[in-house]
Amino acid sequence: QVQLVESGGGLVQPGGSLRLSCAASGFTFSIYGMRWYRQAPGKERDLVASITSAGSSTNYADSVKGRFTISRDNAKNTVYLQMNSLKPEDTAVYYCNAYYYVRNYWGQGTQVTVSS
Repeated sequence: QVQLVESGGGLVQPGGSLRLSCAASGFTFSIYGMRWYRQAPGKERDLVASITSAGSSTNYADSVKGRFTISRDNAKNTVYLQMNSLKPEDTAVYYCNAYYYVRNYWGQGTQVTVSS
């Protein structure tokens, strides 16, 4: 059974940091590329960051470049999103996504709220 379980969300003040984790099971994690998406209320789900299967290449949305870092640990079947200098506009539900050719798996999401 394929599972992606996100954790680490919560309420944080502007300028603060959070580290999201996504634990994978039920598939060969090390061959899948991984992405983090986010969806704010009333908006579309947007790609935030991606990382290749071996972790050798990463990409970021312009809105998070220099503040967010995606990483993975294939030994732990986990992908991370380190979020620094958080802004109110980063408030959203964050989802992890695993992709391999036409295969696509999603987690249930974790809420991140940036507010004073």
